[in-house]
Amino acid sequence: MNKQTNPADFGFHMPGEWETHTRTWMAWPCRQNMWRDETRTRQNYADVANAIVQFEPVRMIVPAELITEARQMLSASVELIEIKIDDSWARDTGPNFLINDKGDLAGSCWDFNAWGGNYQPYDQDALMGERILELEGCQVFKSDLIAEGGGVSVDGEGTVITTNSCFLHKNRNPEWTKEDVEQELLRTLGAEKVIWIPGDEAEIETNGHVDGVAAFVKPGVVLLEAGLDKNDAYFETGEINLEALRGQTDARGRELQLKTICTGDYKKIESERDCRSYINSYIANKAVFVPGYNDERDEAAIETYQDLYPEREIVQIPILEIAEGGGGIHCITQQQPLAGN
Repeated sequence: MNKQTNPADFGFHMPGEWETHTRTWMAWPCRQNMWRDETRTRQNYADVANAIVQFEPVRMIVPAELITEARQMLSASVELIEIKIDDSWARDTGPNFLINDKGDLAGSCWDFNAWGGNYQPYDQDALMGERILELEGCQVFKSDLIAEGGGVSVDGEGTVITTNSCFLHKNRNPEWTKEDVEQELLRTLGAEKVIWIPGDEAEIETNGHVDGVAAFVKPGVVLLEAGLDKNDAYFETGEINLEALRGQTDARGRELQLKTICTGDYKKIESERDCRSYINSYIANKAVFVPGYNDERDEAAIETYQDLYPEREIVQIPILEIAEGGGGIHCITQQQPLAGN
């Protein structure tokens, strides 16, 4: 595929995550010596998959040597797909699924370097997006941009939000200008406008993915994580990103409505890479899956999502082991939108 081919020329765009899904993709934890407790981490992943599959089909990518274990821990309704992988963050290594008005499904795949070279090896994960699209038999739009799915949030109507701290970091695209990165995001997502916010320069695992900062929850509406307590380590970062989004307009000219949600309690983290983001949730068919960190702020997060999505079931899942790896429910899932309508 010509890397300069524009998906929008074929009518393709990435829809909002709240649109109807065909299925959810996940990847089974397999990187050795990464987790505090591998068994408990895999149980966290199984808990997420087993919850989602009650609302929509789930395909779990599993390396051959872990198929038996995964089958024992996962619901029989979860389909296992044997593919070689290095790690377990489907949001970042999966494809950006695209649809068009003709009912076609396609996808774009960025280059992947394990979040700036944080982990080795990553060659199999760099191929995962294309392998999924080949399995689905759909068109692949390739890109040399080093990027991850957790680094963008889209409204499905032409607007992308991303962070300065991530894709402009010297460990991703050192030879690219900000305009270069922006144009490639627009091309590969079939979008029209990128809104840049500062992100989180202090976050070392992903360099401040937007899915730990802010997310579209519907067209024209953005949910941001903002600290309740001025003593929280994240408080200033939340305020800076909130200010950056005030007065911004989307691709259709609408001024964004800004909603806020509490952060998790970062005073309880055990390592620098621990994630306590309630933004890092997953919207599935008729449900929203929200991280639980076993602290008093969990309930407030549930209430926020109930207000945002009164028509969906809000399900909170304890994910402390996943959080220890630097991510949340959004990080380990990738939606495949319904095509053909």
